[in-house]
Amino acid sequence: MSNPESAPDFADLPRCGDFDMRIARDGTWFYRGSPINRKPLVKLFSTVLKRAESGEYWLVTPVERGRIQVDDAPFTAVEVTATGTSRDQELSFRTNLDDFVIADCDRPIRVSYHRDKGEPSPYVLVRPGLEALILRPVFYHLVELGEVRAVDGIEQLGVWSRGQFFVLGQLQDFNAPTRAPH
Repeated sequence: MSNPESAPDFADLPRCGDFDMRIARDGTWFYRGSPINRKPLVKLFSTVLKRAESGEYWLVTPVERGRIQVDDAPFTAVEVTATGTSRDQELSFRTNLDDFVIADCDRPIRVSYHRDKGEPSPYVLVRPGLEALILRPVFYHLVELGEVRAVDGIEQLGVWSRGQFFVLGQLQDFNAPTRAPH
């Protein structure tokens, strides 16, 4: 497998086509353009959600599969709890579907930056190939918990969890003055 974070390929299962389902960036699931308001139903769908090595998202049962659209990540991290300090710290995230994930080497935190705006998009791996977008208030909490450490000779702000240091960004990015809107 070329990407260790992706789920195994399931191309041999019969394909039902594209389901008219979408997961919005805020974690809301839609069917035929309408939000699915029953959380137990969304939780059930999430248990059969997979991501192929191609990056496509699928609902996969033992006998068939159907592709769905995901705007960003299929889950959102809505809360983080920190226990311990420094290298002994453990960060536990709760998702919008009440799954709990402890960040570690198997469930890393990563931050990507949008080229246009330079804004961070932080994620934590929930299951192979499936991440949770860490919501802004939760990210701010991580920044408050952050420590400065030189990584490859560059001062980085990051957080510890289960002995792993996860970089949130370069220290200069967090010290930059905010610009007033034009």
